[in-house]
Amino acid sequence: MTDLEGRGRAATRLPALLRRTGRAAAWLWCLPAVIAALVPLVYLAWRTAEAGGAAVRDQLSRPRLAEMTANTLLLSATVTAACLVLGTATAYLISRTDLRARTALNLAAALPLAVPTYVAAFAWRAAFPEAAGFWICALVLTVSSFPYVHLPVAAALSRTDPAIEEQARILGDGPWRTFFKVTLRQVAPAAGAGGLLCALYVFHDFGAVSILRYETFTTAIYSAWRLGFDRTGALVLSTALAVLALLLLGGEWAATAPGSRARLESASGREPARTRLGRAAPLAYLGLAALTAFSLGVPAWSLVRWTLEGVSTADPAEVWSAAWTSLSLAAAAAALVVVLVVPVGLYVARHRGVLPAATERVIYLGYALPGVVIGLSLVFLAINVDWVYERFYQSAPLLVFGYAVLLLPLGLGAVKASAAQASPQLGQVAASLGAGPAKRFATVTLPLTAPGIAAGAALVFLTAMKELPATLLLRPAGTETLATRLWTYTDIAAFSAAAPYAALIVAASAVPIWLLSRRIGGSGHE
Repeated sequence: MTDLEGRGRAATRLPALLRRTGRAAAWLWCLPAVIAALVPLVYLAWRTAEAGGAAVRDQLSRPRLAEMTANTLLLSATVTAACLVLGTATAYLISRTDLRARTALNLAAALPLAVPTYVAAFAWRAAFPEAAGFWICALVLTVSSFPYVHLPVAAALSRTDPAIEEQARILGDGPWRTFFKVTLRQVAPAAGAGGLLCALYVFHDFGAVSILRYETFTTAIYSAWRLGFDRTGALVLSTALAVLALLLLGGEWAATAPGSRARLESASGREPARTRLGRAAPLAYLGLAALTAFSLGVPAWSLVRWTLEGVSTADPAEVWSAAWTSLSLAAAAAALVVVLVVPVGLYVARHRGVLPAATERVIYLGYALPGVVIGLSLVFLAINVDWVYERFYQSAPLLVFGYAVLLLPLGLGAVKASAAQASPQLGQVAASLGAGPAKRFATVTLPLTAPGIAAGAALVFLTAMKELPATLLLRPAGTETLATRLWTYTDIAAFSAAAPYAALIVAASAVPIWLLSRRIGGSGHE
């Protein structure tokens, strides 16, 4: 009897042991992505510590660091506040009022994302050559970044429960009091997450502030490395910027934590009542038209004007060579990211606990670190590690690896979302029929997650095509992409020569943004 009881206990422990073993094996497949995400940050911290306490203290005590911190924080705070106001206002006007042509208005509010900030800066500088400094930088970054608030707030408004707003109306609150008292609170987490994303985006930006002559951390880091050959200064500035960006990323994680989310899903499935604007409608249309003119009209006019001049003088071979280089590097980066994030996406979607959460957070570190910081870290790694220098310094593989570290979060988000929707029971059924792990992955898991993998690869591909600072730091000698050609010609005020490259970048970005706006605004009716 005792022997039978022992066998029974062993039999009950066996499934748990197998689950733990399978979980550990699944995490081992995540290890390459985890290492890739940590390499730049760990190496940056190591090199900064190696510089010595005295050298670091000397750099930290310089007025220049305080100036860069003040410039970056001021620009980030100004842009974030403006984006919160504009993004929330446009989302509410388009999603919750009786304005007509809501699909077109929603598209106009989303399309600025198709114009990279350095392209927008080029367009404004080409249109107004004397434009430079803080206020033009704040304007360009605001009209380019407010969709990061508009899109999540519009999505949240489409899911809010109308019953809460109706109760406020019954208690005597008017439409605008209901908006500030009820609606705004419901979408505050989405607006907060979008605002933090805008702040991170400003921290990351290099192209716009460089073109518009406003010095921030990113331009100072690039100048210290490329122009001043000040390695210690570049290291300390990079570390300081990384710390600030990581603090912002921590704030975003806190803002999007499950406990911070308001009740959004409508139990009734009814659409909320739309606010009648009445005599205020013309003012709303005028405001939206002015915002569209600043975010899309000026870039479009400038690009058309200078492209028409540049087409006649541009070297077609040079343009298409840069386009081909951008396409090939972006395709390689998308393939590498897919290989790295598919195991991670499956792991974090199917497991709960500290280790899956920590693994996901590590992958998202690349989301916080600006391209100039990751690029500089990998440059230092290639210079100081002999076998890396001999094989990868100023090589396409190192540039593709830099893209992958930056863009791992984009691929992971799409793969995880797709994997979470795929039922694990199908894999269990296949296992019960004798299918091994490889066959289950090929015949069950891969087909179910293929849409997410494709979406993630497309996002990585399009974003890698536009990446500027990492490309400038890591590209092989003589390699030119659309982004680097645009930056080079803009730097010498050759606007007609730069315009064809800007037009190709915008054209490559516009289609996915159009599809995204249609998906989010799909519930709107004309």
